Amino acid sequence: MNKLGIILQYKNFAYDGEKTLFTVGPLPQEELDFSVVLEDKSSSKSKTKTFNVVIRFATKISSRDIKSILQGDEPNELKDAVRAMDAILRQNAATRNCLLVRQSFFDTKYLLDHFEGVQPCRGFHSSFRPTQNGLSLNMDVSTTLLVRAVPVINFLVENQRVNRPSLIDWKKQNQANGVDKKVEVTVYNYFTKLLRIELRDSGDLRCINVGKLTRPTYIPIELCELLPLQRYTKALTSSQRSKMVTASEQNPRDKLNMLNEVRSLQFFVYALIFLLILILTFKFHLQALQGIKYNDDPMLKECGVRISSNFTEVEGRILAAPKLLKAGNGLNLFPKDGRWNFRGKEFAEPATFPSWAVVNFSRGNPHSLVDALIKLGREKGMKIPPSYEVFEEDNQLKSETGTIRVQKMFESMKKQFNGAPPPNFIICILSERKNSDVYGPWKKRTLFQCGIVSQCIAYTSNTNEHYLTNVLLKINVKFGGLNSLLTMDCSRVTTIPTIVIGMDVCHGSTGSNVPSIAAVVSSTGSPGMSKYRAFVRTQSPRLEMIANLFDPVHGSNDDHGIMSNLLLFLLLNSKCNNNECRDGVSESQFAQVLTIELEQIRKACKLWDENWSPKFTVIISVKRHHTRFFQSRSRDKNVPPGTIVDSGICSPYRNNFYLCAHTGMLGTSRPIHYHVLYDDIGFTTDELQKLVHSLSYAYQRSTSAISQVAPVMYAHLAAAQMATAMSFEDNSETSSSHGGATTSEQVPVPVMPKLHSNVAKSMFFC
Repeated sequence: MNKLGIILQYKNFAYDGEKTLFTVGPLPQEELDFSVVLEDKSSSKSKTKTFNVVIRFATKISSRDIKSILQGDEPNELKDAVRAMDAILRQNAATRNCLLVRQSFFDTKYLLDHFEGVQPCRGFHSSFRPTQNGLSLNMDVSTTLLVRAVPVINFLVENQRVNRPSLIDWKKQNQANGVDKKVEVTVYNYFTKLLRIELRDSGDLRCINVGKLTRPTYIPIELCELLPLQRYTKALTSSQRSKMVTASEQNPRDKLNMLNEVRSLQFFVYALIFLLILILTFKFHLQALQGIKYNDDPMLKECGVRISSNFTEVEGRILAAPKLLKAGNGLNLFPKDGRWNFRGKEFAEPATFPSWAVVNFSRGNPHSLVDALIKLGREKGMKIPPSYEVFEEDNQLKSETGTIRVQKMFESMKKQFNGAPPPNFIICILSERKNSDVYGPWKKRTLFQCGIVSQCIAYTSNTNEHYLTNVLLKINVKFGGLNSLLTMDCSRVTTIPTIVIGMDVCHGSTGSNVPSIAAVVSSTGSPGMSKYRAFVRTQSPRLEMIANLFDPVHGSNDDHGIMSNLLLFLLLNSKCNNNECRDGVSESQFAQVLTIELEQIRKACKLWDENWSPKFTVIISVKRHHTRFFQSRSRDKNVPPGTIVDSGICSPYRNNFYLCAHTGMLGTSRPIHYHVLYDDIGFTTDELQKLVHSLSYAYQRSTSAISQVAPVMYAHLAAAQMATAMSFEDNSETSSSHGGATTSEQVPVPVMPKLHSNVAKSMFFC
């Protein structure tokens, strides 16, 4: 290391984890080429490995860029300047032997209770962000999941929830088969007789290959231990997910106890990062953590960073709930603390269905549950026939796959009806509350093939009114009813025909090649904006931009895109303005939303009528961020519903605001960060904020305001439900060239089957 210090002239540096190294001031040469020799001291034999290192000068970041950020301007090199500052934070965490996950840092001293071979670990997100107050350091408590640092055999026993090693299911583990060849000694005998190592369990267990497939090196599994601070990246089971959510919850006071006081900071920039010339003095605010000791960081010292105490205080407002939510029988709903109830009230538009049936995949008796639903549904104004058929699953089929169980159930129903029309609506009772293997095949059969509206529920003996009302909220809107009608208090959407479009894309798990599913939902009536219809398509894996909003057919005026179907449904007799709410987009993709998605929508409108130029407002909702609000006088409680912040900590480059529309019951409330990318409708700031807030009350599945606007949540539900119904893992559908592409080439993706006409116009996703 002394030689390396001489080469770098003992300069402090920050490494971004990829290919970039930042220094304060220049290195002695613009290109350095040297070797680093690492010695392996874990073995009795001396082993060394040599690495050739080349460092080339890339660019310099001018101090003028930092000054521009602090003054609220957007410099050309903004990303580079912020990335350099973030790299210093990463380097600080690396020197403390933290696990680095992008800009989140985890330390073993914050480990939580373990379960099923894994262990939650709390840490801290830390990154610089330009705000209206200048450059700020945003910090928050994060939680990740680690593999327990225990012997491998113990991990497998815990992870598979078995009592002893002999019960481990080896099919669940990744296996590597070695080359078949004769050996002079078994692995067991080699370790017990030659190395004289006592093995208690390995005689009947598999070994771990720590070598290569062609040259395996087998080690008895009980001699292997897992090192600490390794992330658990496999998909979580429902049990693990539930325990992880519980472990991650922190009420506002507990979160504040982990976060240190917000600090006011003097930032002296001199010769900053690759030969900077100017000497500047700035002030900005950051949040710091107790114990990190940023003041002792050598690189921050060279940059002149000093930290003192004071929380960043911002002014917030509390928006009033929408004046009225109309229910049925002439009554109104009056939200209080973001909540309301239907006790003693009918739905705004109760549904009517002529015939219905019950399908029971559970082992429980469904009659008491269903009878209670009928009784309460009638109290809410729904017209439900008293008689219904119950189809019980044969107990011998419960061990079969979900696809076979659903197929046999429909065969039984067909035989029972004997040529008569099927029911208009089916309640499907499942054994499991989540992750039932019947759910996907059932939705695929009812949505694509049979066209029957259905509601899946888990069997329960709980028949209290609150639970039953929540079930009826979903059933009523699926069958064309309306639970509550939002009264809009905005003349721009009440006097001019306006539709609201929500858009989201659902992706497969990380590393999978499962097609992404794009969903677009649109309101079907103005001004209530309470009913929606969904349009769903497949596209290339991991592609975030919706690729087929406009899909013209070569040589004709036809359009097979999503917007064409939407316009056909909505705009044959009227021309509307459009409010587009988009989810799942990062700040680096904002420009693409306008140049790709909005442009496709405009082209689709022009294809309908070249003289038609509807006005648009485009809003991005961002929920994956690390900004949290705490009440200055009541730190035990979350901020009240309707809290909005639009100054101080917001981006200085566009109209944006934070809104916490919901009541935070568990943990610390996460506000939604809304960015207004485009607005030629001409909303005032107050009008737009009230409209977004009101749409959080338009969610028909709930009797409380939700954190996200309803159309975006509906788009997410539609995409997720189609992903479950499609079952891409064993999909054998034909491919289509209509899917989006991650490169300039078209990537074939499976075709999304068309929804049956009986359910296509319904809110099937609720």
